[in-house]
Amino acid sequence: MKTYKQYIDGKLLDGDSKLITVTRPADGTVCGEFQSLGRKQAVFALKSSKDAFELWSKLTLAERTVWIQKLSEAIKANREELIDVLIQETGKIYDGAAYDCDMLFDCLEFFPSAASNMHGEIIEDAGKEMLNMIIRKPLGVVVGYLAWNFPLLNVAYKIGPALASGCTIILKPSSKTPLATMMLGEIMQKINFPKGVVNIIAGFSSEIGPVLSGSSIPSMITMIGSTRGGLQVIKESATSIKRYSLELGGNAPVLVMNDANLELAASETVELKFSNSGQICVAPNRVFVHVDNYDEFLEIVKEKTIALKLGWGKEEGAWTGPMINRQDRDHMFVLIEDAVSKGAKVLCGGEIPKDKPKGGNWIVPCVLYNVTPDMRVYKEEIFGPILPIVKFNDKDDIVDLGNDTQYGLAAYVFTEGLRSALEISRRLDFGSVSVNKPYYGVNLPHGGLKQSGVGKDCSHYSLDEYYSVQRISIAR
Repeated sequence: MKTYKQYIDGKLLDGDSKLITVTRPADGTVCGEFQSLGRKQAVFALKSSKDAFELWSKLTLAERTVWIQKLSEAIKANREELIDVLIQETGKIYDGAAYDCDMLFDCLEFFPSAASNMHGEIIEDAGKEMLNMIIRKPLGVVVGYLAWNFPLLNVAYKIGPALASGCTIILKPSSKTPLATMMLGEIMQKINFPKGVVNIIAGFSSEIGPVLSGSSIPSMITMIGSTRGGLQVIKESATSIKRYSLELGGNAPVLVMNDANLELAASETVELKFSNSGQICVAPNRVFVHVDNYDEFLEIVKEKTIALKLGWGKEEGAWTGPMINRQDRDHMFVLIEDAVSKGAKVLCGGEIPKDKPKGGNWIVPCVLYNVTPDMRVYKEEIFGPILPIVKFNDKDDIVDLGNDTQYGLAAYVFTEGLRSALEISRRLDFGSVSVNKPYYGVNLPHGGLKQSGVGKDCSHYSLDEYYSVQRISIAR
């Protein structure tokens, strides 16, 4: 078992608060530990970031890119160790952990290139007396709160645009899965990455969150997490004017129209829903199937779900692993029981597998049908391996059904009709709509509407949020 350290001002330090242990979701054993960061050290990290901004923001993009490339190369040299740490602390299968880690390389390559294409503007004055220039300036210190489900992917989404724009950033990973992120601090320390440009701190959110958010030093707070967590951050940070970029909860609908390719729809839905044990913000949460296809769709989904193999790490053929902790796993049983008590039926799964370690947080992927709007699985973000299926007919407004949620992160449509695909997609109130295949990429904006947050991750739309726009007018 390894003891990890905080990374502040270019140094590896022990935290000055309580010891936190991290357990393997697969078997419940301890895989790492660290001393939690205290309030005084949080203030130190803020000052370090502020001081570093004065230097980092004055470097040219070319100079910053040299350091970003150096960091990317150092991460590549430690890729397999990082993946192993991810597997241990998250319970991911190897391919899932590799995808998580490799997003670092994609973002560290994409955002400097995108920054090179950010241009200023000249605005002609009506009276032609003034020359008006529009320029972008790096915003300042950024605080990034990260979710536990994709630790390094979440780092990548934040560190890429921050470093490219000239901002400095304090990263606070979740205490559930902080180890791979803390290992990045070790890598940065080894290559003498400019001190204070990135600070990586871990600890109790209740202790250090108010210090970070309540400070007047951060110009921006960015987050990947729950809607409740986002509201808490906004409340704590209302001490000064700040910019927000928050990717929060989701309740993604899947609309399977009567002309859909059922094999395709079932396959894509099952694969996305149950990868990472359903612990994905954009995972299908309510699957609406036309009555004409309902029974056939259920048969295909059942066959594909039963075929999924549970496992973790490099277990051959494994598709999905355990849940992050026992509390979240047991919450799935509460949701299933609520649905069944209100008339839902279990098509398959929903039990604890007998061939997995008892100390792990295992549950067999579950499919529910005859689901109705009064059930918790319909209204809430499940964030686990339960797939609710809802029947609809021609009398229903399927778009209204899909929009029947406070969330607006992602939605999916399966149809063979181009016109209906466009019409339905435009009416859906979600930040992203994928037709006939879930699709995400570093070059595409990712973010939600309604209670799913504000701002974007990925793409030049995300990068733009890390700049302020300044007008300079000069008399001719």
